[in-house]
Amino acid sequence: MKVYFIFELKDEFKKLYQGNERILFSILKQLYYLDKSELMYGYNLFAQLTNSINKPLLDKKIYIDLHQEIPYSKRGQVHYINNLYKDEISRLEIKRSYIKLETEQNFSTFIKHLKSYSSNLFACDFTKQDYFFISEEENSSKELVLNS
Repeated sequence: MKVYFIFELKDEFKKLYQGNERILFSILKQLYYLDKSELMYGYNLFAQLTNSINKPLLDKKIYIDLHQEIPYSKRGQVHYINNLYKDEISRLEIKRSYIKLETEQNFSTFIKHLKSYSSNLFACDFTKQDYFFISEEENSSKELVLNS
């Protein structure tokens, strides 16, 4: 299973780290594994790098875009896609500071909808060392794919 934490970067940091994604990933990874005694430092650095996510707006947008599709459902605060025809099982949870995307395969329908929300979204899978800007993820068949 792949677990991506997705952050909305401020414009100036997206421009600064575009092409240097490895450095941005390293910073976010250090924040992710930060010791609790350094919590205030981590919070301040995180607040400088990222924008808050408009949770109600994004929740509503995804629900409106997908609610009539059979593989989509929403239970509580979690969005699900269970599409057996595309062999896709994805789960999306939106928080104010990050979005958590869990997927069993190398793609997720949610990526297309997140891409239309913001071009400054940066995804990180800290355990598998995978990272990318969502706005740059696309393959030739127009299906948005996650890095493997």
